[in-house]
Amino acid sequence: MSYIVALTGGICSGKSVVAKKFSNLSKKVSVIDADVISKKITQPGSIALRMITKYFGPTILFSNGSLNRSMLKKNIFFNPKDKEWLEQLLHPLIRQETQKTINILSSRSSYILWVAPLLIENNLQKYADHILMMDVHVDIQLKRIISRDKISKQYAENILLSQVSRQSRLDYADNIIENNKSIDGMTRYIYDLHQYYLKEKIITKNTIFSK
Repeated sequence: MSYIVALTGGICSGKSVVAKKFSNLSKKVSVIDADVISKKITQPGSIALRMITKYFGPTILFSNGSLNRSMLKKNIFFNPKDKEWLEQLLHPLIRQETQKTINILSSRSSYILWVAPLLIENNLQKYADHILMMDVHVDIQLKRIISRDKISKQYAENILLSQVSRQSRLDYADNIIENNKSIDGMTRYIYDLHQYYLKEKIITKNTIFSK
């Protein structure tokens, strides 16, 4: 059984970049990304995508039949009922696929880096052996969101307000990576954390999503 490190943080905090740096340190570091799994279970032809299309209508799709995630995010952001429906559909499927992937990778991994943006929001922190948090100043975060998603400042601020607070994440974090400048300056710290995770001998859970 592998040691499971949950990497979490708010939008545009640098989770994907840091996960890539960890995976580059060793082929035995397995990265499981909740966003990647979400895309996998909603790919064209999937049951989840058919249900989403039936609920939101065909306009939720691109012309090639794939899910228009930007439109979906806007729909659920302004409609709590739709957001709740989507979460009830996707979260069990994401948990099931995550557990399946962990079972496959566990025997050949030194440890698993589980990238889980909604770790605290979904009360999943109890399933990790160690929680690594990405932290960033709000003003920097806003600039990154606006630049990446091409949205207004007001919309970006509303997105941040909809997420769990920075303090809530800090309350659960075992380690913190501050990403207010260049991520390249954190290479040494990431390497030190990698060495620490390799040495950990804590007994992990056999089935993290069993309940």
